[in-house]
Amino acid sequence: MKFLDKAKIRIISGKGGNGMVAWRREKYVDKGGPAGGDGGRGGDIYLIADEHISTLMDFKHKSVYKAQSGENGGIKGMHGAGADDLYIKVPLGTVVRDTKTGNVIGDLTEDGQTLLVAKGGRGGRGNARFATANRKAPQFCEPGEPGIERILELELKLIADVGLLGMPNAGKSTFISAVSSAKPKIADYPFTTLVPNLGVVKKSDGGAYVIADIPGLIEGASEGVGLGHEFLRHVERCRFLLHIVDMTAENPLENYRIINNELAKHSERLKNLYQITVLNKADAVDKTIREELKKEFQKISNDVFVISAVTRENLQELLFFIDKKIDEIPKPDFDIDIKEDTGAYDNDDSNFEVTKFAKDGFIVTGGKINRLAGVTDARNTEQVVRLQNILTSMGVFEELKKKGIKNGDTIIIGHLELVHYDDELWDSNK
Repeated sequence: MKFLDKAKIRIISGKGGNGMVAWRREKYVDKGGPAGGDGGRGGDIYLIADEHISTLMDFKHKSVYKAQSGENGGIKGMHGAGADDLYIKVPLGTVVRDTKTGNVIGDLTEDGQTLLVAKGGRGGRGNARFATANRKAPQFCEPGEPGIERILELELKLIADVGLLGMPNAGKSTFISAVSSAKPKIADYPFTTLVPNLGVVKKSDGGAYVIADIPGLIEGASEGVGLGHEFLRHVERCRFLLHIVDMTAENPLENYRIINNELAKHSERLKNLYQITVLNKADAVDKTIREELKKEFQKISNDVFVISAVTRENLQELLFFIDKKIDEIPKPDFDIDIKEDTGAYDNDDSNFEVTKFAKDGFIVTGGKINRLAGVTDARNTEQVVRLQNILTSMGVFEELKKKGIKNGDTIIIGHLELVHYDDELWDSNK
């Protein structure tokens, strides 16, 4: 299984329901007034951090998320029902970026933390809303607002207190299985760890901390060589590192330097991040060699432990020391530049396009215009006049004149087929 730490998703919030044109039709009530209800709001879309999810693998199989639309308004002043909001679960440590602007719009680090990424459309008003002292019988309503469609990039940065680093086959997976309940794959060949394994280790005082087994790094990892380069950035969120060194390797000191060089090339923070050096596989090395290696490493590292993750030799001593460092070293405070996310509310679809067809016909298309046409009855003069006023304010007629429209030409907007006479529109079917 490949670890997925980046994903793109397409989200579409719910459309608002249309308003209704309706009238009171009750016995003994003469000339009942307007009674069209409002449309319901469309569903919002949220991202929610869930501690029970550890990767973005679910987004490999599903990448499009659409919230429900609101219901249309009804008769007798009945409002359409609002749609349920949609919550998309993501792992802790998910950084959210708007692909259109490139801005980071969220960093979800706590269980249950939510981020609104697409507001649902507002429901359109029914004709009852437009009644005034001078206009007692409005013949029109509003369409619902559209939903918001956008593409987001999710990037996972694992949140762990302690990160395990080391060459492939250094024994990191064996170590994490020995100190926690994690059950990683363990085998005697390079690149056994294909995904970061997270384990929870209980402290002596009753608390706990999270330890992450990061896939093995090789020389050139910071430039994209090998498997581990994908995971270098995950290490940055750790309090400190455990550098696991295989004492049975041909040159343990050189392996140690290679890993640290990759950290330094990746970032200044990783270069200076505190490390505990753990010389592993003591059960497979002669005691004299163990002591010599420990002395060599103590020249370049302050805290050096010799252990065997297999036999658990000196493991408890190391764990006590880790407990102490967990209390001493605070969690890093990352200053991620999060921009205000105006895209979550940007449902303006007022752009339009005018296309000429044949010799005397024009097609007008656009989200808002199509929605207005959807609630316009061409047989109703008041509704057509309202549509004409809105098209004028949007600049549609100005654009039609640039395209060369003449009296008697046909204008098609959605299901409407209208004839143009100067500043008036008429149903061509009359």
